[in-house]
Amino acid sequence: MNDCIFCKIIKGEIPSQKVYDSPTLLAFKDIHPVSPVHILIIPKKHIPSLSDAAAADQALLGEMLLAAKNIASEKELSDYRIIINNGRGSGQTVFHIHLHLLSGRLFTWPPG
Repeated sequence: MNDCIFCKIIKGEIPSQKVYDSPTLLAFKDIHPVSPVHILIIPKKHIPSLSDAAAADQALLGEMLLAAKNIASEKELSDYRIIINNGRGSGQTVFHIHLHLLSGRLFTWPPG
């Protein structure tokens, strides 16, 4: 997608603070963090939202979760939250599927 900010980050057109890079995924620090640790994990394949994911994306979606686990382990995070927003009503603002890895503060349930 030509106008997708995450696609531009993947292409290197927009700088980011990378924390993980593989052939299929990129993870970087969020520029508007909501917690001391706020990392976005995105597939290099453009998928607008979880609702747009297909059965063929199953391994990629699982890889995103395992990358989150591995990043948390590398950063020695024992407690963390993983979030995927789907659609505007849930708070999704960038329409390229992404996972938020949050840590470094107390989280409550339900989120407020």
